[in-house]
Amino acid sequence: MEALKLATIDDLLQSADEQVELIDGEIVRRPMTRPYHAQAQGNAREELGPFNRRSGPDGWWILTEASVAYEPHECPTHDLAGWRKSRLSSLPHGLIDLPPDWVCEIVSPGHERKDTQQIPLLLQRHQVPDYWLIWPEERKLVAHQLEAGRYRVIATMDHQQRARIPPFDEIEIDLGYILAA
Repeated sequence: MEALKLATIDDLLQSADEQVELIDGEIVRRPMTRPYHAQAQGNAREELGPFNRRSGPDGWWILTEASVAYEPHECPTHDLAGWRKSRLSSLPHGLIDLPPDWVCEIVSPGHERKDTQQIPLLLQRHQVPDYWLIWPEERKLVAHQLEAGRYRVIATMDHQQRARIPPFDEIEIDLGYILAA
């Protein structure tokens, strides 16, 4: 019987295909971005712009399509990820190997298992404090927060709401804008 060989970050970096990520030791192709996915991703980043524009320790780096090297066999590309500038003073060249402070995945058809099961378990292991899921077709956002090493749902909202959602609860977020259809 042949042993299963897990792919590594080095294998990922040698891939000619830029539309791949490393999940559970397997190089997987990322789904093609659909219009509602792209709109939600761009609108969420824009809505969180006040945090991204701040300099100094109160600021954030909020990135789209951020590849994060968590472990030798784990390097997902998050739809949105944010780091407090107090933890990551400048952006590195290449992969980021510091777990983010916040991750937001926009659930793509056919990739629900990855976004709702595999990624949250990885983020829990690395103590990422906040994790959001956006379902653009359902026009819904579910926010999770790490508590005692596990995620618990702290908010479930639809496109008709404005809300203050950690870790960005300093401002009211317009979900109608993020989830517009």
